[in-house]
Amino acid sequence: MATQEHHHEELVKGITKQLKPILDKSGQAIYVYLDDTHKACNKNFADLLGYKSAAEWAKLEAPLADVVAEDQPSVISAYENASEKMVASCLDIRFKNIKTSKTIKTRVIMVPITYSGEHLFVLHFLSRI
Repeated sequence: MATQEHHHEELVKGITKQLKPILDKSGQAIYVYLDDTHKACNKNFADLLGYKSAAEWAKLEAPLADVVAEDQPSVISAYENASEKMVASCLDIRFKNIKTSKTIKTRVIMVPITYSGEHLFVLHFLSRI
């Protein structure tokens, strides 16, 4: 099992490196998601939700906890459409800032993306609304 864990960590490092120009230069909050344990985000995303760094957010085991409870089913459905049906979507989602506890209204674009032609991630772009 440790081999698969290491493999997934390497996949996240690889896609993060590949997407570095987008993650660093985009004005949007962005995260790339393989599963609850294997994910990465840019500084804009970490800042939006009140985390000290992108690495702090990436260590969370329950990233859906940042989403307002009523919006979680929509996020799950959109993720399933992206990861199973290869369908992108755009939806309005409310997140919680961990420092201020304030609700942040966002428009999220979820897009399926492959890395190395075979490993499926879902890329999320967030804009405040």
